[in-house]
Amino acid sequence: MTTQSAKHPPVDKPQAKQMSFFERYLSLWVVCCMGIGISLGKLFPQEIVVVRELEFIPHSQINLPIAILIWLMIYPMMLKIDFTSLLNVGKRPRGILITLFVNWLVKPFSMALIAWLFFKHLWLPFIGEELADQYIAGCIILAAAPCTAMVFVWSYLTDGDPAYTLVQVSLNDVLMLVLFAPIVALLINGASSLTVPYDVLFYSVIVFIVIPLSFGSLSRVLLIKLKGEAWFEQYIRFFHPVTVTALLAILVLIFAFQADNITGKFFHVMLIAIPILIQVYFNSSLAYGLMRVFKVPYNIAAPGALIGASNFFELAVATAITLYGPESGAALATVVGVLVEVPVMLSVCTFCNRTRHWFN
Repeated sequence: MTTQSAKHPPVDKPQAKQMSFFERYLSLWVVCCMGIGISLGKLFPQEIVVVRELEFIPHSQINLPIAILIWLMIYPMMLKIDFTSLLNVGKRPRGILITLFVNWLVKPFSMALIAWLFFKHLWLPFIGEELADQYIAGCIILAAAPCTAMVFVWSYLTDGDPAYTLVQVSLNDVLMLVLFAPIVALLINGASSLTVPYDVLFYSVIVFIVIPLSFGSLSRVLLIKLKGEAWFEQYIRFFHPVTVTALLAILVLIFAFQADNITGKFFHVMLIAIPILIQVYFNSSLAYGLMRVFKVPYNIAAPGALIGASNFFELAVATAITLYGPESGAALATVVGVLVEVPVMLSVCTFCNRTRHWFN
């Protein structure tokens, strides 16, 4: 006689993820960096002004410390990305196509629409016309920069296919080289009364995207060829604490630059957070739902939903500071994106893990 357990074998539960100390307390580090940055901005305002005015090239408006820290953070990430993986895009195209559709044809445009609705209409009596335009610009810059670094953490937490996640991130990085600037310029000019200084935006793309991406991918090819895979893996591990330190230092500088805005406009911070939250949950739900409709496997669907929702906030903040200044409303809006990013993405990870049976 067939037993009940034989008819219905038990389903293995996903094992608890062994996160690093840094990843486990990511939300705490963001809060600590915010506290340290705001304290520095309040206690040493003159010194922060000096740091804020250091430029990469005179009159470029690109902050030198932010640029160096972004290089230190992005370069090790680019070492991990094998752009030859793009040759495998055609093998399982549905997940890639849905991710690209949400990232580039939905996300920035939906953010522009949501931001315009809230800041130009619902929140206008509380913030005024000038700040409304600034906040719209910041939200657009935030949404136009798809996440690169943290995607691997989110994919790991949801049992994503690491090879496929690598393909998705690699393709997004390549597209960001050519799409980030025109999408930002188009949407800011269309949704607000601000103008985008194209030369400054072009310099931002070169400094914050092209240089670290090119240097990282070139280093990968040359070092593997000259030293071999084993040595290269050790080289990548050497940079892990450098990446973490650079990320935390960027957050401290960001909050130091925005200390007066955050403390003096805390109500505005809450107003900005609402459309950003709506946009993140809308895009993650859209990507996840489309993955289910088109019968994409869970280990591709979950990272795809997370890639479609998360942002490359370091690039967004640096670009907003470069375009409109460190004390601008646009920079504040991107900083609010930093505050929202980690807890919201962890909640999306939890939702994906609890609904993986939808994809069986």
